[in-house]
Amino acid sequence: MALLPWHKIETVLLDMDGTLLDLHFDNHFWLELVPQKLAIRSGKPIERCKQELSSMYSQVQGCIEWYCLDYWSEKLDLDIVEAKQELKHLITMREDAIPFLRALRESGRQLVLVTNAHPGSLSLKVEQTKLDKYIDELVSTHEFGVSKEFPSLWQQLHARLNFRPEHTLFVDDNEGILDTAKAFGIAYTLGINNPDSKLPEKPMDRHLHIDDYRQLVDSIREIRFEAKQESK
Repeated sequence: MALLPWHKIETVLLDMDGTLLDLHFDNHFWLELVPQKLAIRSGKPIERCKQELSSMYSQVQGCIEWYCLDYWSEKLDLDIVEAKQELKHLITMREDAIPFLRALRESGRQLVLVTNAHPGSLSLKVEQTKLDKYIDELVSTHEFGVSKEFPSLWQQLHARLNFRPEHTLFVDDNEGILDTAKAFGIAYTLGINNPDSKLPEKPMDRHLHIDDYRQLVDSIREIRFEAKQESK
């Protein structure tokens, strides 16, 4: 894998679920626990509940509603926040994430978490993992009312953070979101092709991708950003 040009990167924008955290929790919650609860309540076969949920999911997938706990609590008449507590023991960092984050912190680069997760979900995951101690700023796209899949999010995020796109790396496990970031002008993108530790890797064709951050640690530590003194 070609190394990223770390001497040109001063800001790193990081997705959370599947990128820093194991996506197994989210997949298990939405694809197994939620249909199980609906099946118990309704008396319907669980496979039928899964099919009905799949149809509901597909209608809003990628939109801010897809990630909104309030939306799903109302739509399903189910306390989603309370249900997530039942599986919180499954919320874990990726094994390779901490060495990666430590190396980035030590290099002096700005680290910003940019997640589509609802603030309630973000709070639960930070509480479980303490990932905030490695990050300079945590941003939920619910603050802007639009998800990372849409160009307007990147415009608002840029106005809020004032990062320089030409010196920014964005890391995500969703190739479509990486496409949107690149189209906005983010110079460097990195895809994660093994977001769920229980599932096979997924192919990525349009972006540099990786399955273990530890491959990058040495190069991060060795190469400083070359334009630290440039005026913003």
